[in-house]
Amino acid sequence: MKELHPETLCIQAGYSPKSGQPRQVPIIQSTTFPYDTADAMGALFDLEASGYFYSRLQNPTCDHVAAKIAALEGGTAAMLTSSGQAASFYAVFNIAGCGDHIVSSTAIYGGTYNLFAVTMKRMGVEFTFIDPDCSEEELRAAFRPNTKAVFGETIANPALRVLDIERFAKAAHEHGVPLIVDNTFATPINCRPIEWGADIVTHSTTKYIDGHGAAIGGCIVDSGKFDWTAHAEKYPGLCTPDESYHGVTYVERFGLGGAFITKATVQLMRDFGSCQSPQSAFLVNLGLESLPVRIKRHCENAQQIAEHLQKHEKIAWIRYCGLESDPYHARAKKYLPNGSCGVISFGVKGGRAAAAAFMGRLKLASIATHVADARTCCLHPAGTTHRQMSDAELAAAGVSPDMIRLSCGLENAADLIADIDQALGAV
Repeated sequence: MKELHPETLCIQAGYSPKSGQPRQVPIIQSTTFPYDTADAMGALFDLEASGYFYSRLQNPTCDHVAAKIAALEGGTAAMLTSSGQAASFYAVFNIAGCGDHIVSSTAIYGGTYNLFAVTMKRMGVEFTFIDPDCSEEELRAAFRPNTKAVFGETIANPALRVLDIERFAKAAHEHGVPLIVDNTFATPINCRPIEWGADIVTHSTTKYIDGHGAAIGGCIVDSGKFDWTAHAEKYPGLCTPDESYHGVTYVERFGLGGAFITKATVQLMRDFGSCQSPQSAFLVNLGLESLPVRIKRHCENAQQIAEHLQKHEKIAWIRYCGLESDPYHARAKKYLPNGSCGVISFGVKGGRAAAAAFMGRLKLASIATHVADARTCCLHPAGTTHRQMSDAELAAAGVSPDMIRLSCGLENAADLIADIDQALGAV
């Protein structure tokens, strides 16, 4: 059979029940898995046999769902994590440590920026943040001999700047490092970064993939295409024996298609323990089954609302790449031809005070620290998710003090527009 379409993969991938087995992915709510002999379990610890022994490392429910997301992204292996933040951390820390350097786009989620600029800096990993629309000279100048990866977001949260994935992949590969792309907002329905040169893809599954505000989670997908052995001196953790795990050399044992995820699982998940629960993975799978239908409706609603706001006299500016006037419209047509996401960023005339007044008047849209939900919600990023940033850092991330991030849900677009109009009328 030819390669299946995403709509089919969302239903069929990751789990194929045999005769008499559960039709739905079963929730294996167990911490441990017993064996008949010590040698049988020992083979698992030596990575010489496949199976499960403790759900902090692997669990069948989580593995089924991870396999589905890997199939959707066109990757060779994947793992679930407890949150999108954990996925971003593991994806970077799996190949970088104290004394190493990462190049990152400035246009990223505020929590990810803080993880990189503050917490991982304390761990000895240094980051250079560059404008995703920088010149070729500025991009090349950001790399150092100890650079281990490049990081960016397909659609930046909340600046909604669209990453030129091919350009960043080319620069990363010219310097012998992988490109890591957070694909949370686009989802694999609207963009598959691996097809454009990305090597590692991350997700906050909490957002569109779950889609109902029910389960916190994250995912890392490996393309299996980056040749770690060609740059073995940069990646000793993958290319030399791991004495903390019986001296296994991951690329030798698991090949390019499995080394990265295996190392992240048996080393980082073992030590940090940011695992997703089987119950959460089950909810994520339910979200995946309806993802193609939902993401289409999210995009349709956002497009209608963006077009309405663009003409409203009380709106100072608007950012949505589905608008022809948007500076990222042409790039979005390349990478996101079927739609981008359901999130719109805009400013209300009158600045921060007017934005607060508008948000307080909304009746259908709720003020919530969330996005990409079935329910419409809004947020003031400068005062919440990006609150820790200085004015200069906010500007670099594309977050102005008056910005409102509106996540358009699955309600009727006309009802949402009416709610927005009555709230603006009170400003």
